[in-house]
Amino acid sequence: MALQGSLRDFSVLEILQLLGSQRKTGSLTMEWNTERAVVFLNEGLIISTRNPGLTRDDPLLAFLLQIHRLSDEQYRGLLTIQKESNRDLEDLLLTGRYIEAAELAGFVERQILNDLMRLVRWENGTYRFDPNNRWPRSPLVKLGVEPSLIEASRRVDEQKRFVSVFKDPYQLLGVRDLPDPNQALSQEERELFGIVDGQHTVDEIVQTASLCEYEAYEALHRMLEAKWIEVTGHRDPGQSAAPPPPAARVPAGPRRPVLWELVVAGMTVALFAGLRLAARQVTLEVPLEPANDVYAAAQIRELRVALDLYRREHGAYPGRFEELVAGGWISADQARINGYVLRYRPPDARGAYEIDLQLDR
Repeated sequence: MALQGSLRDFSVLEILQLLGSQRKTGSLTMEWNTERAVVFLNEGLIISTRNPGLTRDDPLLAFLLQIHRLSDEQYRGLLTIQKESNRDLEDLLLTGRYIEAAELAGFVERQILNDLMRLVRWENGTYRFDPNNRWPRSPLVKLGVEPSLIEASRRVDEQKRFVSVFKDPYQLLGVRDLPDPNQALSQEERELFGIVDGQHTVDEIVQTASLCEYEAYEALHRMLEAKWIEVTGHRDPGQSAAPPPPAARVPAGPRRPVLWELVVAGMTVALFAGLRLAARQVTLEVPLEPANDVYAAAQIRELRVALDLYRREHGAYPGRFEELVAGGWISADQARINGYVLRYRPPDARGAYEIDLQLDR
């Protein structure tokens, strides 16, 4: 027998808690105005928040597009294959080797929590539980109702705080300070450090990141509180945006975090190198002593950043400076500073290196 009623009498939280405590199996369908939602349960555990098959508004498909895990070409290909085969999206993603099973399970869990955030805010509408409408496939995830609802409710409360902190989507965010090398960064923080560069707005960063909206704002808020990033300015609405940062490119395989320091180092070194070269072409002056050359000093600082990143990745500084170039930590041009000879002495017994400049006379 189906269970149905109004969400004014029983909230989404109460209904799902009831179904979970009674270990029900079936589907809970809800409607509010033009919005529709579904939650599939298996013995009281949440296993999906989407209907089987594939439609253009499929929640999992929308989530994978939002986090840039699927390209537009892959999206069109999936729609074409599904139209011919009538298979479920999860099946298409796995058999087509778009995504491996373990990775897809993680995406499904994130998508379910994202959908529950929307549902727990519903204050009106109707619901209907049908025990005969069951999920047709072996579920990729099984989430407890109580912990899932607690997490979704927590996120809703946190999101209100994020809105007050990032109320201006046109604020520009830049790097303020490097985290301590021993600081454990989350995957979301690593993702965003590859995008925050002082040239992109809050909204652009959120849209570019391989994260859903809540995940992006949560990580930005943590980074702001840790004083790793700061507001560096404001762009007027309608003003041309800077070109998309590297992280905007859609990955062909599993998402791999981008180390923000490399992007910042490369851009800064290139900027200083260009300014210094232009200054020398105009003034035709002899290079300053290294201690008084602000451009050379800035390049050295950025090279030190690359060296610290190398150590963080490999556990020790490189034995030869050329290893930075060979490993892609810096470009060959960044390893040369016009007018100077760069000298690098590998780590001594204490693990300390030395790097300095001498005039190229």
